[in-house]
Amino acid sequence: MTRNRNRALSLSALALAGALALAACGGGESDAELGSEENPVQLGVVGASEPYWTTYEEAVEAEGIALEIVDFTEYPQLNPATAEGELDINQFQHIQYLADYNVSAEDDIQPIGATAIYPMGLYSEKYDSVDQIQEGETVIVPNDTVNQARGLLVLQSAGLITLQDGGNASSTPEDIIEEESKVQVSALDAAVTVTSLPDVAAAIVNNDFMNDAGLTPEDAIAEDDPEDPAALPYVNIFATKAEDKDNEVLNRLVEIYQTNQDVLDGAQESAGGSAVFLQTPAAELQESLTTTEEALRNAG
Repeated sequence: MTRNRNRALSLSALALAGALALAACGGGESDAELGSEENPVQLGVVGASEPYWTTYEEAVEAEGIALEIVDFTEYPQLNPATAEGELDINQFQHIQYLADYNVSAEDDIQPIGATAIYPMGLYSEKYDSVDQIQEGETVIVPNDTVNQARGLLVLQSAGLITLQDGGNASSTPEDIIEEESKVQVSALDAAVTVTSLPDVAAAIVNNDFMNDAGLTPEDAIAEDDPEDPAALPYVNIFATKAEDKDNEVLNRLVEIYQTNQDVLDGAQESAGGSAVFLQTPAAELQESLTTTEEALRNAG
């Protein structure tokens, strides 16, 4: 089977296979079991060229499950493709991202298994510890909806700010209690927080930009705690349509990822050593999704 084909080719081939199956059975739907050679699982990811995806595909097929990894270049494409049935499952996002999608699209994609959490770090070119940051100095957080609240929670955990009601997955800088906070917070595009480091006391830097800037997780002066319940919305997940969340084949895909050491080693190498792998039960992930969606709806 050809691996890591692009989305257009994969979906065109799938459509052709479906048409042939319909013709062969006189217009009825194919009843081939998901994961069979006639009906391979379509898994959507971003960055399928990473070697660990080939390792993963081989591990899945060794279990007798036919799999096609469909590569996307942009995150916003994957959940709609899953909702429309072009994909059976995807793996690219954390719960917070999925909640934002479900609320805005009025959809019901559900998490069925955890992969890892990638702690979000606070970095500084001026200081070696949070304690050295002076009263009234400026700290930068990303300005996008998904990462801004997380960055603020990191600052609160580090003792630099205090958020209204303890903060949540929809907190914004307007929720900072200034008289109880040590620093001023400014929000910038996530791509430029790292380039702002020479000009500020510290900045939250997304993992996507950390490696390109020559930073490592060990350089962070603070980060969120993967074991903190507040970090659960930032666990990366496998996700599928709600009606498929108990599908045995799809849940087996999760188990293979979580337990195959070669896959985990490859994913860790790709992440630059920043991944903290988890096996959080699906029920806990789904509960976190519900809570996060409610917070987003209440925020407006």
